[in-house]
Amino acid sequence: MKVVKILAVGGGSGGHVTPVVAVFRELQKTGDHELRFWCDKKFGTSARGIFAKFDETIPVELITAGKLRRYHGKSLSFHLHPSILLPNLRDGFKVVVGFFQSLFKLIAWRPDVIFIKGGYVCLPVGYAARLLRIPLVLHDSDAHPGLTNRLLSPFAKAIGTGAPLEYYNYPPEKASYVGIPVAPEFRPYSEAERQKLKAKLGFDSNKPLVVVTGGGLGARRINSAILAIREDLLAEASVFLISGNLQYEEILKQAGERSGWRLQAFVHNGMAEVLAAADIVVTRAGATTLLELAALHKPTVIIPNGRLTGGHQLKNAKVYQDALAALIVSEDELDKDDQILARKIIGVLKSQKILKGLGDNFGKFAKPDAAKDMVKIILTTIRRQGRRR
Repeated sequence: MKVVKILAVGGGSGGHVTPVVAVFRELQKTGDHELRFWCDKKFGTSARGIFAKFDETIPVELITAGKLRRYHGKSLSFHLHPSILLPNLRDGFKVVVGFFQSLFKLIAWRPDVIFIKGGYVCLPVGYAARLLRIPLVLHDSDAHPGLTNRLLSPFAKAIGTGAPLEYYNYPPEKASYVGIPVAPEFRPYSEAERQKLKAKLGFDSNKPLVVVTGGGLGARRINSAILAIREDLLAEASVFLISGNLQYEEILKQAGERSGWRLQAFVHNGMAEVLAAADIVVTRAGATTLLELAALHKPTVIIPNGRLTGGHQLKNAKVYQDALAALIVSEDELDKDDQILARKIIGVLKSQKILKGLGDNFGKFAKPDAAKDMVKIILTTIRRQGRRR
């Protein structure tokens, strides 16, 4: 029997890699598949680290790629500034290099299907696959489709979305709302389980816990806001700040030791347990993180990064705000008043009704079968492609 070759391509950050791992885990249950993952060079180390914990036999290969720098709400003159224009021109050349690199690699190892997870690295791979007539299956996590996925969607055989279909303009005959594949440990935890996890993390199991995370590189604005209100929060709860690597040393010197306070640069293992232990989480609006929190039914305060391309974090956050599933604090609000974040967090912690309502509403977005549904789409595409040959 022929071994089915499946290639996944993604940006390499945790938001791209962890859903691919969830899909690969389900694929391994369905038969004998040869799996590979390609990502951009920037995230090669972190992607290999994530895959090593899952299955170190799966090759993680690097592709040269460049991104188009676009900043939401900025003028044309801003984008024509040399500090923006020159890197964009340089990265345009990288896309061409990546296209030929992908072309040669796809000819050498011709997959039966390519699972496009998103990120600028997918563009040269997708166009090379189009030239070689290798079928593409897309997954779009964000409520605002990224430029790469919009450019590749006309060639895709099928598209899975992380948010309901009304947030997209994809052809309905191609698109399916599947949610975002997450690891099985992202699930609702009982109060007894959560108390044990708090104690395991070194916190008072009977005291509320606030977990704050801005992603792998951290979020300077969120870190600064938490430091400004730390004493107010510690009067009511324990606080675990995951600062990201870039600011960790600076914050460590600034904050020092304090009862009920924990600072960590990055959580390499057990992030599901950290988030599960929390009574409330403060986070950016990355699509994968938000769906992991939805799977946990976790009360959440979202601080979206409004400067990112297309305002996609603003649109991600709006999905949950519209459903009364999360509280939103904008960076503009923080700039005017750091205390607004303390008031929202403490106000929620003091109301079991609000905590439960946010968790229940957020949990409605959980899609525990997202990985299985995505695997069905991938395998169906392979079978259809086989019948056409």
